[in-house]
Amino acid sequence: MESMEDIINNVKDPETKKDLEKIIKFHGYLSSGAYIGYQMLNIAKRELDIKDDERIFVTCETLNCVPDAFQILRTPTVGNKGVKILDYDKMAVTINRSADKGETHMKGIRIFLDPKKTEKYPLLHDWFMNYKKVRHEEVLPILMEAGEDLYSWEMVEIEVPQKKKKNVLICKMCGESFISWDNSPVCIPCSQKKA
Repeated sequence: MESMEDIINNVKDPETKKDLEKIIKFHGYLSSGAYIGYQMLNIAKRELDIKDDERIFVTCETLNCVPDAFQILRTPTVGNKGVKILDYDKMAVTINRSADKGETHMKGIRIFLDPKKTEKYPLLHDWFMNYKKVRHEEVLPILMEAGEDLYSWEMVEIEVPQKKKKNVLICKMCGESFISWDNSPVCIPCSQKKA
């Protein structure tokens, strides 16, 4: 089994190597999930013809590792609302560009790691389906060799969210300020407390 250093050193393309080094610095190491996010980003860039300076929005269907590739290599982050997490525990993302003024819908792409396709790679499939514990150093070379062959995708129509006016209130229970989107006088944590 190769070491993580060997895996990175075997990457021939200098741009890919540079991107992976950025992911490692941000994520702490090159996990299989972060690399899957990287591959998904590259598919989206090609299929949507996204330029390097274009802002993108990403909805990740897992909290684990995948979002980090988008956050470090592109402009979306959780903090600027460019990355949205739907913690469904699925290796899937939906990606779209920024909308032009007045647009209500736009084209995006939903990409997922396809279990029918991972079956061709038994060790990767065992990792993906959690049939057995497999180290990242064993999974990454398979991901790199198989490339886009592991994914399925489809074009989707995305509704452009309309910006709402913030309604900042003081919670009647805790006295802290909060944004009340529904004019409730009580913040979410206080409303979830048992009476």
